Amino acid sequence: MGDKGPPLDKELVDAFVLKAHGDIDAVKAMLEREPTLVNCARDWGGGDWETGLGAASHVGNREIAEFLLERGARMDVFAAAMLGETEIVRAMLTAHPEWRDARGPHGIPLVKHAETGGEQAREVLELLQRETAGV
Repeated sequence: MGDKGPPLDKELVDAFVLKAHGDIDAVKAMLEREPTLVNCARDWGGGDWETGLGAASHVGNREIAEFLLERGARMDVFAAAMLGETEIVRAMLTAHPEWRDARGPHGIPLVKHAETGGEQAREVLELLQRETAGV
């Protein structure tokens, strides 16, 4: 696997994840200086981990989420739900039906991520509501 170098500075990771909730300019500047931040995760404690993509996703910040994905962030079911990626969410739920009850950063349910996506995630929200109702 080779030498990966030292871990990222915890304060830098924390700052990046906090900025990923809503400060696109700061996110761009931080990734310019340190590209490996794109997949870093903040440990809030108690098993609550949050990436920049997770931060953008649970607040419905499409601009930051799409920017991070363009830079190599790893797509997950929560981001897919917020972004309205119906076929991705459907495929993930087909493979793992139990994920309909999944909780992301801070324990936020998958359905709430779809709700934050607004009109562009309406179809995903309907899919999740049908799945929950067992239709």
